[in-house]
Parts: sequence; C-alpha cells; structure tokens
Amino acid sequence: MRRETIGAIRLGTGRRRLVDATAALLWASGAAWLVAHYFLIRQGPYGPQTSPAEPWALRLHGLVAMIALALLGLLWGVHVVRGWRARRARWSGGALLAVAAVLGVTGYLLYYLGDETLRQGVSWLHWGLGLAALVVFVAHRVAPKR
Repeated sequence: MRRETIGAIRLGTGRRRLVDATAALLWASGAAWLVAHYFLIRQGPYGPQTSPAEPWALRLHGLVAMIALALLGLLWGVHVVRGWRARRARWSGGALLAVAAVLGVTGYLLYYLGDETLRQGVSWLHWGLGLAALVVFVAHRVAPKR
C-alpha cells in the first residue's frame, strides 16, 4: 500500500477531538443514567420515585447517540475502510465496530421493543456492553499502528 494512503487513515486533530469528545459524552451520559436509575431512587409518599436527573441523562444520551451514529458514518468513509485495507489495528477496530453495531441495535430495541421481559435483557446487554465499550475504544486509540 502506498504511503499517502496509509497516512490518510489517521484522523485530523479536529475530527479526532470530535470523536473523542462524542465518545466520552456518550459513555458519561449512559453511566449517569445508570447511576440515576439504580442509585438515586428516592422514597416518596407513594413509593419509590425516580431521580429528576434520570430523564435528562437519558435525553442527553439519546442525542449524543444520534451524533455518534453520524460520526460512525463519517469514520466509515474516511477511516475504517482505509484502515482495514491497510491491515492496521484490525483487531481493535473490528472489536470497536462490533461493539458499536450491537450498541446501536440494542439502543434501537430499547426505544421500540414492547415486550418488557425482552426489554430487560436487552437493557442489561446494552449497559453492560456500553460500560465495556470504554475499554475497547481506548484499546483502539492506543493500538500500535504499523
């Protein structure tokens, strides 16, 4: 592969910062929802009450997820295909794409799935994989680039 093609795999500083900031905000908003949902429940006069922070964390998470999907489309065209052809960071990049795909599908299902039993399992998969996604993302960012 020619040198200029390999060099074009690297994201520019602006795009890299945008991807990093989006990933960080996506992870943090999901983690904030988890904390609010499971640990900030208050006992009200009529039973347990959700935290006022919970719906806002979920709204922010949904908004940033839409931005992340758009960025994934951008990355596919300017980074993923070229990196795959150049055989660079395939393991970490492939793992990151797989995680992103499963998170995208499970996020969609959480929004539209009506069956509460299935929804509970999808929820656990989504937030468990979402928490682990930080490790996969960092592994790809620091993966040796040949």
